[in-house]
Amino acid sequence: MELMAFSGTPSLSSMDFQTTLDSLGGVSFASSSREQFLYCMDVLRPNVVEAMGLLRDAVIEPRLDEGTVEEMKRVVEFQWMDMIPEVVLGEGLQIAAYGPKDDGVVQQLGKSHFCPLEALPNLNAGAVEKFRNENLLNPESMVIAAAGMQHENLVRLAEEHFGHLEIQGNPDDQKKIIPSDYTGGSHKQILPTPDGFTRVALAFPLGGWHSDDLVPACVLQTLLGGGSSFSAGGPGKGMYSRLYRQVLNRYYWAESCESFTSFHDESGLFGISGSSMGNKAGDMTRVLAENMMRLAIDEVQDEELDRAKNMLKNNVLTQLESRLVLFEDIGRQILTYGKREGTEEMCTKIDNVDKKVLRDLMRKSVTGMKPTLVAVGDDVSQVPAFEEVERWFGSL
Repeated sequence: MELMAFSGTPSLSSMDFQTTLDSLGGVSFASSSREQFLYCMDVLRPNVVEAMGLLRDAVIEPRLDEGTVEEMKRVVEFQWMDMIPEVVLGEGLQIAAYGPKDDGVVQQLGKSHFCPLEALPNLNAGAVEKFRNENLLNPESMVIAAAGMQHENLVRLAEEHFGHLEIQGNPDDQKKIIPSDYTGGSHKQILPTPDGFTRVALAFPLGGWHSDDLVPACVLQTLLGGGSSFSAGGPGKGMYSRLYRQVLNRYYWAESCESFTSFHDESGLFGISGSSMGNKAGDMTRVLAENMMRLAIDEVQDEELDRAKNMLKNNVLTQLESRLVLFEDIGRQILTYGKREGTEEMCTKIDNVDKKVLRDLMRKSVTGMKPTLVAVGDDVSQVPAFEEVERWFGSL
């Protein structure tokens, strides 16, 4: 669906659709996650009426013939061939963190986001259309957002083009979410990489989008920061962050090291990933574990906490200066929370995070919980066994 999002309609070929969009001075893109799907058009303001008509056609009447589906299936094959190691590592995190339950049932968050190659032959136009009808065309789970236009104009256009949609199936069934329980675990995958580095990630569970963990976790991620060993910039690029100072500047073999978060409706992950040559992957794993343990034992310093909170507020506010980011933020917040939180309220929440909150967050995450350990690369033999890493954290 993501690849086919703007591939034309029954009355417009892909070329004609793109030509029409170009005449409006516009660009389009689509993106999908495990929980949400985004269609976007960015056009010159005088052409918004025509653009909304095109958006309607792309969402409600896309070209879903067998020829288009087969063409996109070939693209999926090429995507698998060119998938970067960081994406494979991220998929491994989901698979390991939300493993099968005791009865063998694969959990939703533990499924691959990308269509497995072995399943491609079973994918056809009928299956794609069924998925679209069941998941993308329900008005109760659809948000139309915009930036750069008057709200009343948006409401009028939304009613004109999408107001006829009806609720599909039983409304109560649409609101049911099958929760995925964190299990923790290990996932190691031998993968030829262009640079020869082994990527390792270590993570623990957090609450999801609706949890009080959200803002403190974002502050903690900014505090740890990180990046790659090469940077053409100075302190403004985050080189005063903890992982730059205590990992990248300390160990010559550390090619990259950075913190990450992954949030979903009912659950989330917080962790650190790093890369090195295969013979140093064991050392990298130990360094990741040491930095996570330190967060659960010691409170962070006042100076680095203040810097992290200021940097997080700066990142949020400067990102929202972009109309593309602004409209997406509006849409996703309303889809997730039913309302949009103002920037002042958001900044207040960030300011209220203190050292004790961060330490308690990490203690809650790592104490009594199995870690999630993932490694991807040409050589994963030096990555410690999952049981050994579990023992490290068991000492806490």
